Amino acid sequence: MNHHAFFKKIVVCLPTYNEVKNLPQITEAVLRIIPSALILVIDDNSPDGTGAVAEKMAQENPQISVLHRAQKQGLGRAYIDGFRTVLKNMPDAELIVQMDADFSHPPERLPEMIRASENADLVIGSRYIEGGGTENWSICRQMISRFGSLYARLWLGISVRDLTGGFKVWRRDLLEKMLCYPIASGGYGFQAETTFFAYRSGARIVEVPILFTDRNVGKSKMTAGIAWEAFWRLPLIRVRSK
Repeated sequence: MNHHAFFKKIVVCLPTYNEVKNLPQITEAVLRIIPSALILVIDDNSPDGTGAVAEKMAQENPQISVLHRAQKQGLGRAYIDGFRTVLKNMPDAELIVQMDADFSHPPERLPEMIRASENADLVIGSRYIEGGGTENWSICRQMISRFGSLYARLWLGISVRDLTGGFKVWRRDLLEKMLCYPIASGGYGFQAETTFFAYRSGARIVEVPILFTDRNVGKSKMTAGIAWEAFWRLPLIRVRSK
């Protein structure tokens, strides 16, 4: 087994909004699986006090830091602000992970994804390749998700199976290139848009199977408005890129 990738400096970006119950558990799980990792919590002024809990954790553990944002501006903007913070303030960071704070993205798959980064610029935790899947989803939700990913593939013209997946490992140099593109999506269309721009940059993209599980506790952030934004913005991404 090749452990070379684990000697790289790894930063895990966790966007949060009302994740006070999940945050201590997910950070503990990540650091148990990757003891050398750094964690950046990106909190959108959560009404439930997630930001204060994150700040206390950061004071107790130097591997944890917090980026406080004034208000909720969408998942995409949270990640962009987090990525820019990492690139500016963590010059040794070589691999940057993006994942949900609610255990929808299984942290136990991180070692496999990090190993895959040895031969890839972007690794995606995929629900839609062999070995991947979803758990505790209704048939309706599965159909909507699969249609969304197929719709994105058709419009953007790339073969990545899980274009709407948000569990990713980026190489630093690719992330720097990707952030030079005019990323417009604020919600979940952000996932397809950033993968598309990575592809346009000539990135080597690899998918690793994951089992996506419905959130442990708390309320889902997905709304009809977020889904609609992703639906109408994808054609614009393709048109603007020509």
